[in-house]
Amino acid sequence: MTNSSEARQWQQTIPERTRRTEPRQRPQKQTKVKSRRITTGEKLLGVMYGVLTAIALLYIVSFSSNIDSINRDVQRLENQISEQETINANLEYQVIEYSNPDRILAVAKENGLEIQNTRVRQTTKYFE
Repeated sequence: MTNSSEARQWQQTIPERTRRTEPRQRPQKQTKVKSRRITTGEKLLGVMYGVLTAIALLYIVSFSSNIDSINRDVQRLENQISEQETINANLEYQVIEYSNPDRILAVAKENGLEIQNTRVRQTTKYFE
């Protein structure tokens, strides 16, 4: 019986190796999850950046709108100037036509004026 008693002793002394037991619960390490929260200072900086960007964009849009309206006004004025120059050139041509001595004599005869001298002189010089 020595063999059987030794076997019993062996089973009693080393039950952990032969028997399947529930695994030991290891003490779990608590890991801290570092969440990346946005601080109030970062929020404030973000809001300030957004506001400044919006103000800059509004300024750029209003500035380009003003430039566009000024360019339209300049084009309108240039068109008016060219029209007025055309009118002035036509009026200068009419002045030259109306100052023609033959025309003056014809108008004088139509209104009943008589020519006393056969010479008609032009008092002002005109350039053609």
